[in-house]
Amino acid sequence: MTNTIISILDMPRYGATELKGWIKKYTYYGFIYTAILFLLLALLYFTYAKLQEAKPKPKVFAPIAKIDIVDLPPQDQSDEAPPPPAEQIVNTGPAARAGTPVPVPDAQIKPDVQEFATIDVMSRASAQGGNGIDMGGFASNINLNGDAKVDVKVKEKEPEPDQFIPVEKEPGVDYSRLQSLVVYPDLAKRAGIEGRVVLRVLVDKDGSVRKYLIEASDNELLNQSAIDAIKAYGKFKPAIQNQEPIMCWISIPIQFRLR
Repeated sequence: MTNTIISILDMPRYGATELKGWIKKYTYYGFIYTAILFLLLALLYFTYAKLQEAKPKPKVFAPIAKIDIVDLPPQDQSDEAPPPPAEQIVNTGPAARAGTPVPVPDAQIKPDVQEFATIDVMSRASAQGGNGIDMGGFASNINLNGDAKVDVKVKEKEPEPDQFIPVEKEPGVDYSRLQSLVVYPDLAKRAGIEGRVVLRVLVDKDGSVRKYLIEASDNELLNQSAIDAIKAYGKFKPAIQNQEPIMCWISIPIQFRLR
C-alpha cells in the first residue's frame, strides 16, 4: 500500500484574513480618537461655564414705584368769609303739582295727599308745587309774562381719538416753541434715559386743549413732562373745515435728548 503525502499550504495573508486584521486595528484606533474628542469637548464646556460665571452680572435696579401725595393738611380757612346762607324760595299757590300723573299703589299714598286735585287746581299749579296756601290765583313760581330767558346749552359731541375727520387744515403747532417748554425730568436725566413721547391731543374750536392721552412712550418717566409742556403751550391753531374752526384730534411728538 502506497502512502500519499498531502502538504497543507499556508493560509494566505490577503482577502478575508487581511480585512479582519484591519477591522480590529482601526476599531481600536477609532475608540481612542472618540475618547480623546469627548474629553476635549468636556474640557471646552467646563471652561466656557467657568468664564460665564466669572463675567460681572448686570446691575438690576429696583422698579420705580409711583407715589401719589394724599392726606395733605387742610388749607387754613380762618381768613375766608363764611358763605352766604342759601336762598329759600317759598312757592305759594296750590300744593298740587302739574304734570302727568303716575299711578302708584294705594298703600304708598300719604294721608295728606289722598284728595284728588280738581281740574281748576291743576290748571293753576306749577311743576314744583306750592305751599298749600291757595288764594285762587296761579302759583307764584309760574312765569306768566314769558320773559324769562332759558339758556339751553347743547353739548357738542367729541370725536373719538381714532375717528377720521376730513379737514381743510390740520391744527397748527409750533414744535420749536413746544420743545422749548419741555422740562427734562431730573430722575430720567440722572439715569441717562432718552426717548420720545407721542400725545394724542383734542384741540377745541378756540384752540384750547380739551383732552389728551398718551399714544406712545419710550419711558414712563418722560410722560408727565410731555403733558406739562402741552399744558404750558397755551392755545393751538384749530383745524379748519368748510372755512370754520372745528374740534379735531392731532398727534404731537415730543423728543427727549440729553446734550
